[in-house]
Amino acid sequence: MGELGVGRPTKRRAGSAVGGLPVADPRPVFDGAAVLGTRCAACGYPSAQQGPPWCPVCYGELAAERFAVTGAVWSSTVVAIPVGTRKPPFGLAYLDLDDGPRVLVRLAEAEVLAPGTRLAITGTDDGDLVAGKVAGKVAS
Repeated sequence: MGELGVGRPTKRRAGSAVGGLPVADPRPVFDGAAVLGTRCAACGYPSAQQGPPWCPVCYGELAAERFAVTGAVWSSTVVAIPVGTRKPPFGLAYLDLDDGPRVLVRLAEAEVLAPGTRLAITGTDDGDLVAGKVAGKVAS
């Protein structure tokens, strides 16, 4: 008998940097004026990912969509350990876009924000969305 798993396909594959298949980047794309994504033509489900083959809710067809860059904080935290090239402390928040999906953003300031705090996506940093507070606004 051979070694366990030898010659069998696995879910983990080497990335293109070492001769394997390219790995898709699942992070949302910001084009300077909108967050790019898709919306289901059948059920209206919004997604900040580009290129999924069908709706994850109803398996319907997807259409390209541009979502607002503003929204309300769903939850936030301050990360106190290094993650990749990020040095602590840095803030993260889930942002419910006004007309679309919930996205993960890095906060311009490392602070815990109250749910409902209004944010606007201002750019990207190494592929991650970056958002800052919209002056004096909290959703009701």
